[in-house]
Amino acid sequence: MAEKKDQQHPQYTKDRQIVNELLAQATPNNRSYADLARLIIRYREFLGARDIQKDLIKVLNSWKLNEEELFAKSRDIHAIGRVYMVQDEGQDDWA
Repeated sequence: MAEKKDQQHPQYTKDRQIVNELLAQATPNNRSYADLARLIIRYREFLGARDIQKDLIKVLNSWKLNEEELFAKSRDIHAIGRVYMVQDEGQDDWA
């Protein structure tokens, strides 16, 4: 069977910027937790964007969380109310 080739994610450029911002944060806010959880889910099984995948793990470790804790925190944040600002209205970034 042929080895699978890495792919370029269509959201890579935008996500790379978000990941860079997350890497720079010492004290995350609700939006940061939600973004990290969303991006971990997005890139979990993706063949490519290895740099983003590695950096997401770095962020998770620097915030002293594991995935289970992050996802629980993210669910709690989403249960309280809107995480994303009005400027994001109409954009579906879960692709």
